[in-house]
Amino acid sequence: MKRNSLINFIGMCILITGFSSCSFAQDKKSVESFFGRWSLYLPGGAGWLEVHPEESYLDASLLWYGGSVVPVDNVYLEDDELVVTLVSEVIRERNKAGEAVRTHVLTDLYKFKMINENEMKGLAIDVEKDSLGVVKTEFKAKRIPDLPSTPDFSKIKYGKPVELFNGKDLSGWQLLEKERPNGFKVENGVLANNPVQKEGEPHISYGNLRTVKEFEDFNLKLQVNVPEGSNSGIYLRGIYEVQVLDSYGNPLDSHNMGAIYSRITPSVAAEKPAGEWQQLDITLYKRYVTVILNGVKIIDCQPLLGVTGGALTADEFSPGPIYLQGDHGKVMYRDIVLTPIIE
Repeated sequence: MKRNSLINFIGMCILITGFSSCSFAQDKKSVESFFGRWSLYLPGGAGWLEVHPEESYLDASLLWYGGSVVPVDNVYLEDDELVVTLVSEVIRERNKAGEAVRTHVLTDLYKFKMINENEMKGLAIDVEKDSLGVVKTEFKAKRIPDLPSTPDFSKIKYGKPVELFNGKDLSGWQLLEKERPNGFKVENGVLANNPVQKEGEPHISYGNLRTVKEFEDFNLKLQVNVPEGSNSGIYLRGIYEVQVLDSYGNPLDSHNMGAIYSRITPSVAAEKPAGEWQQLDITLYKRYVTVILNGVKIIDCQPLLGVTGGALTADEFSPGPIYLQGDHGKVMYRDIVLTPIIE
């Protein structure tokens, strides 16, 4: 190769390498703007996203309306958008033995684009189960402010206790979904829910029950009785679910009795067997929570990183109701008393 040609070739290589390095730096800076936790303001509900770097790759977790917080199947940058994917399988055909012989893999896409440092616009593209189309959902996302330092729960000042359930009727309570049937009624001083399903008939969706009043931070004490195999949930300010479940004897899990659903696992199992009355003592303060179950502290001043599935809103900074799940199974409550925190 002639000298001039070699110089030109080296110069071209340097130029290309320079562009590549510049592009890499820009991509790194672009993806870093998505790092952190985000509240997803969804039509008729709430979600949550966390994006974080691992040692050699990008990762994320997602909550979409109900259910649990789940690790995503993939997350990557496409131009100026962050793309998150969740994959599910649908069995299309089975043989006579019931074994799957044809399966489709459905990939749902969630795209995020920065509006400014603390806001994003999102577009979800969910594949319909029959694969004949997609459902597109536009939404907004807001960056969640950092948690404050761990508060000292021993210095909390309380106001006057509020009796949420009078043991006589549903005064102070109302259905969240007014079009649904109400499975809650008062029996012998107990607030009982019995979402009866008729065998061989379509599933009936019962309503959830909420307080008319809304609250900020507080201590909530109540007693609950969960029949065998049943479950419910207690939502603090309508956004954080404390799980109510017949989980006696199960290994520790973030879906057990007293857990913050799919977020915080109890440190010790303190459930009683199904059918026995159990005592819950819950304190919510500055996005931290403590749960005492049957006299045992199972969650000790742990941070709440975001809302849980079924939250009424993605807003973690406004007052909200106490709401009780009504569509999952039989459950009974009594002695429900809330004491507001006044700082």
